[in-house]
Amino acid sequence: MELYLRLLKFVKPYWIKLAMAMVFMSLVGASQPLTAYLVKPVLDQVFYEKKGEMLVLISFGIVFIYLFKGLFDYLQTYLMGFVGQRAITDIRNVVFRRIQEQPLPYFDKTPTGVIISRIVNDISLVQGTVSDAFTAVLKDAFAIIGLVFVVFYRDWWLASIAFAILPFATYAIVAFGKKLRKISMQNQKAMARLTSFLHEVITGQRIVKAFSMEEYENKRFGVENHLLFRLALKRYKVRALSSPLMEVLGGIAVGVIIWYGGGKVIQGTSTPGNFFSFMAALLMLYEPIKRVNKENHNIQQGLAAAQRVFEIIDRQPEVCNRADATELPPVQGSIEFSNVFFKYEEKMVLNNVNLRIEKNEVLAIVGESGVGKSTLLNLIPRFYDVTSGSIMIDQTDIRAVTLDSLRRNIALVTQDVILFNDSISKNIAYGADEDAARIEEAARLANAHEFILKLPNHYETTVGEKGIRLSGGQKQRIAIARAFYKNAPVLVLDEATSALDTASETEVQKALENLMKGRTTIIVAHRLSTIINADRIIVLERGTIVQEGTHTELMEEEGPYRRLYTLQFKEGRGKKVIRLSQ
Repeated sequence: MELYLRLLKFVKPYWIKLAMAMVFMSLVGASQPLTAYLVKPVLDQVFYEKKGEMLVLISFGIVFIYLFKGLFDYLQTYLMGFVGQRAITDIRNVVFRRIQEQPLPYFDKTPTGVIISRIVNDISLVQGTVSDAFTAVLKDAFAIIGLVFVVFYRDWWLASIAFAILPFATYAIVAFGKKLRKISMQNQKAMARLTSFLHEVITGQRIVKAFSMEEYENKRFGVENHLLFRLALKRYKVRALSSPLMEVLGGIAVGVIIWYGGGKVIQGTSTPGNFFSFMAALLMLYEPIKRVNKENHNIQQGLAAAQRVFEIIDRQPEVCNRADATELPPVQGSIEFSNVFFKYEEKMVLNNVNLRIEKNEVLAIVGESGVGKSTLLNLIPRFYDVTSGSIMIDQTDIRAVTLDSLRRNIALVTQDVILFNDSISKNIAYGADEDAARIEEAARLANAHEFILKLPNHYETTVGEKGIRLSGGQKQRIAIARAFYKNAPVLVLDEATSALDTASETEVQKALENLMKGRTTIIVAHRLSTIINADRIIVLERGTIVQEGTHTELMEEEGPYRRLYTLQFKEGRGKKVIRLSQ
C-alpha cells in the first residue's frame, strides 16, 4: 500500500482532472446497478401486470441510461488517460534526472542495459498500474458498491449467503497477488540482464563478426531468452489458476442462491421480479469482481517494477552538493592537492598526494598502467570524491562549491571521444547557445574547419552514434573544438592522442597546443613524446608521486621516468618490430 501511495503522489498535481474523472466514473458505475434495479419493474409491472405506460417509460429510461453511460465513459477514459500519462511522464523525468545526478562509480558498477531497462521496461509496467489498472479498479469499485446496495436492498438474507464466499475470494486475490509480484520482480531483473546483453552485443558487433562468434552469441541470447520464457510461464500459471478458482467460487454462490431463492418464489414469499432483479445484480457484480482480480495481477506486476524504479529515485549519490555549497566564480586556475588519499572499493589508488599546479602551467602525469593517473584527473571535476585530504582551486575547496559551477571552469578531452548523434555544430556547442561565428572559430583553432567543409552538410552534418561517420582524428578535433567553445580556464587531457595514427596525432597535437595557451592544463599521456615540452612532469608509482621536474631534469636522474622514456624511444622501437617469415 505504501508503494502505491508513493505512486499516487505523482497524480496529486492533477487532482482536479482526477476528481472530475472519478465523478464520471461513479456515474458510469451507477449505470450497472440501475439496470439491475429495473429488472424487477420490467418483470412485475410489464410482463405480469401488463402496464403499457411502464413499458414505454422503462424502454426510454434504458436508452438514456446507456447514452449517458457512453458519454461519461468517454470523459472518464480521456481524463484518466491524461492524468496517468502525465504522472508517468513526471516519473520518467524524475528517474532520468536522478540517474544524471549519480556519480561515475554508479555507472562503473551498473551495466548500461540495466539502467536503460529501468527507464524503459520498468516505467512502462508502472504506467499500467498508475493509469490503466487504477482506472479499471476505480470504475469497477463504483459498480461493485452500487450493485452491493441493490442485492442487499432486494434481499439481505440472500445477499448474506452470496457474500459468505467473499473471504475465500479475498484470500485467493491476495495470495495470487503476492506470488505474481515476486515473479514480476524476477522477470524485470531478467529483462534488465537481457537488455544489458543486447547493448553489449549490438555495440560490439565489430568484434563479434571479427571472431565469427555469431553462433556463440546466439546461444548466450537463447539462454537469457529461455529464462524469460520460464518466468512468463510461471506468471501465466498463476493467472490461469486464479480465474477458474473465482469461477468455481462464483458458481457455488449462484447455485446455492438459485436453490434457496427459487424456493422462496415457489412458496410465494418473494416475487419473480424481485428474485431476477437480485440475480441480475449478483451476476453483474461477479464480472467487476473478476476484473478486479485480473487487474490486481497487473497492479502487482506494476508495483514490482515501481519498487525497482523507486530504488533509483531513493538512491543518494555519493558525490553531491553540500547544503551550504556556494557558486564558484570563473577561476584563475591554480590547483592544490593536500594529503590526498583515494580508495576505490577495497583498493587504495592514491596515497598521500601533495601537488600544487600554478595558473597557466602545463603539468604532465606519467606512469605505468594502473598507478592512478586518470584517477588523479577525475578527482578535479569531482567525478569521484577524495577519501581524505582536500583539493583546492584558487584556494577554495572544491567540495564547498556546487558541482555545476566547478565543472563550468573545467574542459575535458579524453581518449574515448563521446560525440552525440547530432550535427557537428550542436556537438561543438553541446547544450550551450549556438553562435555560428564562435563555432567556426573553435573549429578553426581545433584544425577541424577544413575537413568539416568537405562533409555533405558542413557544420549541419550528423555525425552518427558516437561519431561513427568520422575518423578517429576528426572526432578528436571535434572534441577539442568543443573544449575551445566552452573556453574554461582549466583543461584536463586524458590520453587525448593515444589512439591516433601518426598523421592524425600531428593534427590533433597542433590543435591541443592552441587549446593549452592561457590555460592551466593537466595531461595524462602514454606517449611521452607528447609531453616533452610540458612545464612540469610528475611520475606516479603505486599511487604516489615519486619524481617531479621538467623532461630535461628527469632525464638527468636515474629513475622511473628515464626508464620509461628509454623503453619507448630506444629499446622499445626495436622490440616492437614485427619480423615477417620469408
